[in-house]
Amino acid sequence: MNIPMVDLKSQYLKIKNEVDAGITKVIDNTEFVNGTEVKELKKELADYLNVKHVIPCANGTDALQIAMMSLGLEPGDEVISSDFTFIATVETIALLKLTPVMVDVLPDTFCIDPDKIEKAISPKTKAIIPVHLFGQSCDMDKIMEIAKKYNLFVIEDTAQAIGSNFTSKQGWTKKAGTIGNIGCTSFFPSKNLGCYGDGGAIFTNDDELAEKISSIVNHGMKIRYYHDRIGVNSRLDTIQAAVLRVKLPHLDEYNSARRKAADYYDKAFKNCSKITTPYRSEFSTHTFHQYTLILNNVDRQKLMEHLSSKGIASAIYYPLALHNQKAFQEFDYNPSDYPVTNKLCETVISLPMNTELDNEKLKYICDSVLEFVENK
Repeated sequence: MNIPMVDLKSQYLKIKNEVDAGITKVIDNTEFVNGTEVKELKKELADYLNVKHVIPCANGTDALQIAMMSLGLEPGDEVISSDFTFIATVETIALLKLTPVMVDVLPDTFCIDPDKIEKAISPKTKAIIPVHLFGQSCDMDKIMEIAKKYNLFVIEDTAQAIGSNFTSKQGWTKKAGTIGNIGCTSFFPSKNLGCYGDGGAIFTNDDELAEKISSIVNHGMKIRYYHDRIGVNSRLDTIQAAVLRVKLPHLDEYNSARRKAADYYDKAFKNCSKITTPYRSEFSTHTFHQYTLILNNVDRQKLMEHLSSKGIASAIYYPLALHNQKAFQEFDYNPSDYPVTNKLCETVISLPMNTELDNEKLKYICDSVLEFVENK
């Protein structure tokens, strides 16, 4: 077998006629920028998320940058986020001349540790960016309590958890990304809701922030050629919007397929002491953008080589903590502040996770993992 991490080709073939028709329509109408498909996607995604405003943009990294630009933060202001995540979350903080304050994560969900957030707050702290990592929400009850206590903005990075539901201890349920002041997502092709290029979106229930964000994504304009603020050029391509409109109605189905695959993995590895399967929190559904194991006394590199020899892809998310990255050395982070992240970087491995995994493929993957782990 040849089993990739993400099987976009097989997924495409199931919706080929709809996707091709959508793309052809855009080309026929020549509405390449801010076309009808973009406007319709805004409405449909807002309905799905139950949020007032969705502002599409060029990619998920831009979404984070624009969200911070809309909040009026000043150089030197501190923004707290996770040390165990993709660089885009923290990179955008530094790019805006803000100070990234990275804190450790929880050992079970891999999401940001709320207790560490509160300990990291200083008079310069202005915002928190919780990352809903690998497919489930951070503890937004605790994070919002902290934000309210210290009067901080909350920007949710939901690039890996679109469609995940967070249930509050107060009894309400909301989609990840719709709880803080602003939510951001990416439509990178491998995401649970991915287009066929780059794409992203920003969402908020705040009318004033929505107006600012809408102008920032389009050169600071509200009226054409009248620039109210410094902005950027970050518009979602209409062809990508057409693809997303086809895939959005399938998102819950896609997430359900991922959970089914995760259930199979969980059962297969349940009795293996050398493998810790992903934790599922009681307050969040898990959309399994990644299926990430913790290995206990297993040679990870040799396991990956073993899987590769059998045609099975695997990956490490993430091999080097952000506080150890050369790009952030000017901030002089103390490695001892990140024991959980440091351990995860040494022990995690992600297995194929996509909507096209059937029981035959899953059995082959699990048998191949256990063949190595239980005999080494």
